[in-house]
Amino acid sequence: MKSEEAAEKHFQYTFYLILRLLGENNCRLLNEQTQAKGRVDCILEFKNYVYIFEFKLDGSASEALKQIEERQYARPYLTDSRTIIRIGVNFSSETMTVEGWEEAI
Repeated sequence: MKSEEAAEKHFQYTFYLILRLLGENNCRLLNEQTQAKGRVDCILEFKNYVYIFEFKLDGSASEALKQIEERQYARPYLTDSRTIIRIGVNFSSETMTVEGWEEAI
């Protein structure tokens, strides 16, 4: 695994652990879900909503959101009655924080 890939995974797993520690019992948390056109970084399934996350490191939130669309990560939920919310997140290796995020419904 490239060091850049490893660094991005670090941010992904930190995000995943924070969500787990919140102890949300009303949702299903899926990490690194393999699909036909790629692997979704994180999916949160609630009763009325599905959140699809794509993470980038030192990229852009719009680039992450574009990947969700291009690789059709929401496709398995298109016949689902829940609202699908796509979220692109960019982490900064310099500040070690979320640098930006964008969402689309």
